[in-house]
Amino acid sequence: MLEKGEHDLHRLHRRKFLTSSAAVLTLWNLPSRVARENEGASGPGLLPSVGAQAAPHTFGYAGEHFLLDGEPFLIISGEMHYPRVPRLYWRDRMRKLRALGLNTLCTYVFWNLHEPEPGVFDFTGNLDVAAYIRAAQEEDLWVILRPGPYICAEWDFGGLPSWLLRASDLQVRTANPRFLEPAANYLKRVGEQLAPLQITRGGPIIMAQVENEYGSFGDDDDYINAVRKAIRHAGFEVTLYTSDGSSRTQLQGGTLPNLPAAINFGNGNPSAEFDKFAAFRQGVPRMCGEYWDGWFDHWGEKHHVTPPEETARTVDWMLSRGISLNLYMVHGGTSWGFMSGANFDRSYQPDISSYDYDAPLDEAGRPTKKFFLVRQAIERHLSAGKKLPQLPATLPTIEIPSIELAEAAGLADLLAKPVTSERPQTMESLGQSYGFVLYRKRIASAVKGLLEIDECRDFAVVLHGARRLGALDRRLKERSLEVELEAGEPLDILVENMGRTNYGPHLWDDRKGIVGQIRLAGAVLTGWENYALPMTDLSALRFSDSHMSRPAFLRGQFELLSPGDTFLDMRGWGKGYVWVNGHNLGRYWKIGPQQSLFLPAPWLSAGINQVIVLDLEPSDHRTLRGVKDPIWSTSAA
Repeated sequence: MLEKGEHDLHRLHRRKFLTSSAAVLTLWNLPSRVARENEGASGPGLLPSVGAQAAPHTFGYAGEHFLLDGEPFLIISGEMHYPRVPRLYWRDRMRKLRALGLNTLCTYVFWNLHEPEPGVFDFTGNLDVAAYIRAAQEEDLWVILRPGPYICAEWDFGGLPSWLLRASDLQVRTANPRFLEPAANYLKRVGEQLAPLQITRGGPIIMAQVENEYGSFGDDDDYINAVRKAIRHAGFEVTLYTSDGSSRTQLQGGTLPNLPAAINFGNGNPSAEFDKFAAFRQGVPRMCGEYWDGWFDHWGEKHHVTPPEETARTVDWMLSRGISLNLYMVHGGTSWGFMSGANFDRSYQPDISSYDYDAPLDEAGRPTKKFFLVRQAIERHLSAGKKLPQLPATLPTIEIPSIELAEAAGLADLLAKPVTSERPQTMESLGQSYGFVLYRKRIASAVKGLLEIDECRDFAVVLHGARRLGALDRRLKERSLEVELEAGEPLDILVENMGRTNYGPHLWDDRKGIVGQIRLAGAVLTGWENYALPMTDLSALRFSDSHMSRPAFLRGQFELLSPGDTFLDMRGWGKGYVWVNGHNLGRYWKIGPQQSLFLPAPWLSAGINQVIVLDLEPSDHRTLRGVKDPIWSTSAA
């Protein structure tokens, strides 16, 4: 089913479903494509609904070829994630994938979104992954599914649910039944949603990935085989495959001998990458499971861009040699709200909210120079007489004049009954996944000295009554602050979760909030009040026209005659989050490189719109505006 309003955005054209009769290596044997041998340009098509009579298809592999309906098939895929794109835009982006020349859509499935609490599942709205895959089929795209349970994706905890960390000794991505049992249960629920959409049952799913780049994490055949078994038990009968880096260590750790193995790499020397693969395994289909056509960004570092000419050359090189590929990303979108992850390479590196990735389609879904060069490269490999579909019109972008946020509210409005404890409690032990925790200690007598925190994860604002004493940044390994406290005022430490590590060994232990003890002038502080601040409901905020010291919420309104995509210019603000009409757009921070937040038209209304900003840093700045293009810092902070 389409959401209300989707018919207004995309007028669909139905075509009768027939099978393709291609007898040579083909790029264009598509799931709802008629054998249009003399048709020229191809428009979007709609399949009968799943369960209706449809011509049968088969998919598999033999020797060096994938086989679709028994004929050699070259996968030309692009990665795009349904939670990172507003549902109303799914089809717009899919049609642009087709216009780029792709025949397949690749997507992860996000465990932490679908099972936010143990046994509580959500496959609705923007999380209706079955609707996403049906839409791909209706838009003439095959689908490669990457169900995890771990996905990386620069996503909080690599897509694993944070409640796994409530057990202090649980090690994820191991054969321990305490991890495998909930993972298998999750995969079973994914199978209930998506197994009917496999090619074996008339759907578009042609392959499913087992785990994700496991060779970069471990080397445990028992674990990787257990995940494969769980995917099969979930009802997935299509071709399974693995995807890893090209080094021998990565391939040995992450592959299975009887499954196709894709390799992942970025710009450089693709010939050398496949030479390494050939030294490990031959006589199987060659595929780049993730061709990194761009890269992601960390806060305080440079914005990454990659040469579009090199991307196009590498795509051309692979296609000319019959190598299948998946562009990672073809459209990155946005890690809304609190969902961006982090890396840990000698220090903590949190990811920005934009997942633009310097992809062929930018964060707003607009084609870039990279898009057109890659399209030209793919066009060179079309069979005679074939043309790519026309590129859909770019969706409108708008400017929004300066908005004044004249009202303010304090964090105290959101404080419920605290959990009391001798030592500070982690966010996970409080049963909380995202947002902030406020730690409060009543100070009985005046004291001056060094405030020390064993581990502050990830950014802390230290307050004494209304006074801001300073901040601690985990990126910079800051753990202490000289303070002078008066009797009677509480010591407050507001700690922000900036994203759990999504790659590497710290997956096992990246719990949030304060980990360990807090000392003041050498003495351990005990007797804490722990306030959970998940920031999922701001309705309790009591706004007034008065100014107040920050951290604080600021609120304003703006009126639109007609919605359109825009980017909120956050220059002049400090650090925090923005909500528009209840939608959390993600994090901003003056250190960059991201200096704007994407605001899609479906989240705006004709008429009055409301914006709320939570800002953590001292400032008198109270205005923002909408611009048509993203804003990036010109250099690292």
